[in-house]
Amino acid sequence: MTQEDGELDGLVRKRIRALRVAQGWSLEELATRARLSQSTLSRIENGQRRLALDQLVTLARALDTSLDQLVETATDDVVSHPINDHGQLRWPIKSDPGMAVMRQRLVDPPPDNPSRLRAHAGREWLVVLSGTAILLLGNRRLRVETNQAAEFPTMLPHAVGTAGGPCEILGIFDRDARRGHAS
Repeated sequence: MTQEDGELDGLVRKRIRALRVAQGWSLEELATRARLSQSTLSRIENGQRRLALDQLVTLARALDTSLDQLVETATDDVVSHPINDHGQLRWPIKSDPGMAVMRQRLVDPPPDNPSRLRAHAGREWLVVLSGTAILLLGNRRLRVETNQAAEFPTMLPHAVGTAGGPCEILGIFDRDARRGHAS
């Protein structure tokens, strides 16, 4: 076993234990859910038993995660740098084929001209982190205050801006909405 294999082995074992503890489950409870004996699970977590692929698949399912996530070794940057998009700061938080999460600092009000509203396939969610956002959704004008959230289908013409001062939001875009904003 190479040093890299040993590091992955240890990482996977730590993840199994951490996910179990995060769920508030005992060894016995996870063992029951994964159809393993409690002693087998304990030896897996403690490095005293070889990690078998079939057991990893079973454990991933019992922990409500995927095998990919359990053994992932990607070391993406943990520090996110802002993107300046026409004076608007955006921080990409997460991006994968299924969804994207973006923190945004808004400084402009929403557009006055209804023709500037965009519509595309998908769903979006936004959470206001600070300030007040104005969400234009079709013919509606909604105030979304700090710690409030909104969810909407993006087939409705929409735009987001501020209500008179800077505003920070967390935007979550499903696969289709992400494509709509990329174009």
